[in-house]
Amino acid sequence: MSVTPENIREAHGDIKRNLIRTPMVRAYALRNLTGIDVSLKLENMQHTSSFKVRGAYNRMKKLSAIERKNGVVTLSAGNHGQAVAYHAKKLGIPAVIVMPEQTPFSKINRTKAWGAEILLEGRSLSECECTVARIIAERDMTLIHPYNDFDVITGQGSIAIEMLEDVPDLDTIIVPIGGGGLIAGIATIAKDINPNIKIIGVESQLWPSMTEMIADASSTSGGDTLAEGIAVKYPGDLTKPIVEALVDEIVLVDEDHIERAISTLIETQRIVAEGAGATGIAALLQHSQKFNNQKCGVVICGGNIDIRVLTAIMTRSMAKDGRLARLHIHIKDEPGALASVCAAISECNANIVEIFHQRVFHDVPVKNTTIDVIIETKGSEHVEEVIATLNKRGYSVRDIEDKDLTE
Repeated sequence: MSVTPENIREAHGDIKRNLIRTPMVRAYALRNLTGIDVSLKLENMQHTSSFKVRGAYNRMKKLSAIERKNGVVTLSAGNHGQAVAYHAKKLGIPAVIVMPEQTPFSKINRTKAWGAEILLEGRSLSECECTVARIIAERDMTLIHPYNDFDVITGQGSIAIEMLEDVPDLDTIIVPIGGGGLIAGIATIAKDINPNIKIIGVESQLWPSMTEMIADASSTSGGDTLAEGIAVKYPGDLTKPIVEALVDEIVLVDEDHIERAISTLIETQRIVAEGAGATGIAALLQHSQKFNNQKCGVVICGGNIDIRVLTAIMTRSMAKDGRLARLHIHIKDEPGALASVCAAISECNANIVEIFHQRVFHDVPVKNTTIDVIIETKGSEHVEEVIATLNKRGYSVRDIEDKDLTE
């Protein structure tokens, strides 16, 4: 068996009757920001909030009666596990999902909610493989591999059919790469529909596994990444030759741009994406010159982001552009001093979010004290206005970087 355009078209005929045809939307706000004509394929709106249900469905619908009775097992950083658990529940078959220990709680809980048995093993997908092999040996379960499976790759390719039906004149499709199943399927059918279309893969800079595999280089992949969904140390031996033959280029994106991509999607498009799902946008932000004068389609491959992580990203984004600022202010330890600071901030129409009042652990005279005030503002210029007002009232002010802002 192999992955062919004909197989992908056949799979799509079944997939479109059983799964969601996700929207392909023009991202006008992103175009205004980057200057790039971009449309987004919103697989974060698919069942289980990820494209993974396509490949899992295409594989699991072919299980024999005996295989369904014995059940299935897979290894997953979250999205593929949810997809397998989702279809297993619909088919009424047992499922075991082996996940890395650091998988976000949101993905663990969502997978468990579909009724699957969850096992947490190791720090990466490769460290889950021994546990999967043991379960197969002990329970005679069938492996539904997240990417190294022809049926899975074929199912993922259905995305490109929908993208090119909705926007036939795309010049470039930008696709995240983990194990390579998604981009292998997309490249196979997209190049068949339009041989001139460019397929650009995106990897985390910390996990450049496909780039290194194609270059026959030693693996350097490792480290904590926001894009844990594509943190795969060894891509599939089935996906590598397809990627090598059909993908025009692979770009790497750093953690800062992945973080910016997540916040940018929310603030400009009101779209929630996990780290892996936002890497295509990170590529537009970090490598914008590559996409000038091109009509680009970006696969937003998943939206299962941990709420705690999302909160931290959005708070950091506000701090980076000055909408949140933390001011370190010296005041006299006497009645009315704190009220005077609050009045000065109020006078500038800034909002006080939190105040930390310390008398013990700062190197200041005993009759003085310091406070840290977190304020919400309109931006950096507004912060400067607040600082100037405090300075006029005689207060010494420092920002969170300990830069002296006293006039």
